[in-house]
Amino acid sequence: MIDKGILYGISLGPGDPGLITRRAWALLERDDVHWTYPVRGKGHQSFALSITWAAGLRPPSGCEPLVFPMTHDQARLTAAWSAAAQRVGEILRQGRDVLFLVEGDASIYSSFGYLARTLTALDPDIRVETVAGVSSFSASAARLQMPLADLDDRMAILPAGYGIDTLDHLLDEFDTLVLLKVKPLLDDIIDLLARRRLLEHAVFCEKTGTPEERIVRDLNSLRGTSVNYLSLLLVKNPDRVGGL
Repeated sequence: MIDKGILYGISLGPGDPGLITRRAWALLERDDVHWTYPVRGKGHQSFALSITWAAGLRPPSGCEPLVFPMTHDQARLTAAWSAAAQRVGEILRQGRDVLFLVEGDASIYSSFGYLARTLTALDPDIRVETVAGVSSFSASAARLQMPLADLDDRMAILPAGYGIDTLDHLLDEFDTLVLLKVKPLLDDIIDLLARRRLLEHAVFCEKTGTPEERIVRDLNSLRGTSVNYLSLLLVKNPDRVGGL
C-alpha cells in the first residue's frame, strides 16, 4: 500500500524572494514534489508562482494551476474548492507530496485554508502542513519602520470589504487598523480618514517587496485612481483612549 503524500501550504512572503523562509525554500528545491498554485481563472497568471521565478526557483515538471475564482457566489466557490481538493487528493494518493504556493502567509486570508479544509473533509487521513511566512502587512510595516503595536496597543486586521461603518467603529476600538483588499472602497476609506483627521497617520502600500512596490503617504492623491488588488492600508489612531 502506498503511503499518501503530504499537502504543504508554502508561504512565499509578499514578493521579495529574500523573505522566503529556509523551510519553504528547502521544500521548493525538492524535485520529487508536485507544485500547485492558485489562479483566478483559466489562462490567468499566478502572483505566487511569479515569486518563485523571481527567486530563481524552477518548478518541477507537472506544475499546475488550481482555479479559485474571485466571487461571492457560494455555489461557484464550493465547486471550485471541491475540484481543487479532488485533484490534489489524486496526487497525494499516488504517494507524492504536493506544494500549494501562496503569497504572504498561508494562514491569513489564504486560499490554502479552503483547500486544506475541503481536502481533509473528503479524506481525514490526509496530512497537512502549513509553512509559516511573512505577511504583506508585516513586511510593509518593516519597510516603513512603523511599529504596528506597542505595549497594550490593540490592532485589528481585516478586509476593507466589511464596510465603512465597521471601519469607523473599529477606529474607536483599536490603535492600529490593517486594512486589506482596499481596492473597491479606497475612495470611501479616504473620505472616512479625512473626516476622522487621520489621513496623516495612514499609509497605502501596494505589492510590497516587488519591483512594482508603491508606497503612498498622500492618500488624497489616490482619489479616483485604480490600484492593484495586492494593496493595503496601515492606519494608526493616536487619539484613541487606551486601556484594555
